[in-house]
Amino acid sequence: MELPAVNLKAILLVHWLLTTWSCLVFQGAYAWANFTILALGVWAVAQRDSIDAISMFLGGLVVTIFLDIIYIGIFYPGASLTDTGRFSAGMAILSLLLKPVSCFFVYHMYRERGGERLLCIGFLGSSQDHSAYQTIDSSEAPADLENRAYVPRGY
Repeated sequence: MELPAVNLKAILLVHWLLTTWSCLVFQGAYAWANFTILALGVWAVAQRDSIDAISMFLGGLVVTIFLDIIYIGIFYPGASLTDTGRFSAGMAILSLLLKPVSCFFVYHMYRERGGERLLCIGFLGSSQDHSAYQTIDSSEAPADLENRAYVPRGY
């Protein structure tokens, strides 16, 4: 399945716009967390070949998904919800809903830059380390066993 070409700059622009609108109501820690992650995204744009920049941006997006759930749950304006507050909360929720999609695209950008799989669960995929693998039919001994001498132990 071919993924649509999504530019990292477009992802940053959408999340920056939604974050600035969300900060009308959700200030403080919400703003710090999201703008810090957007700064990591700018770093990932500036250094196109850096695996560290894109992986930190991806990790930050994942962390802010959980933080945004907490911030919206705690600081959602309840009874006195003005039109501005409703708009700001809606933009925060929309940003939260778009973050997993952004993580999906950023993960594929991470893989394109040469990053390895972040999650390698044994029963879901193949193992990465095949260096010590030897078939049953092979007559050659493994390299580490060839250099060992058999020393009988006394009773």
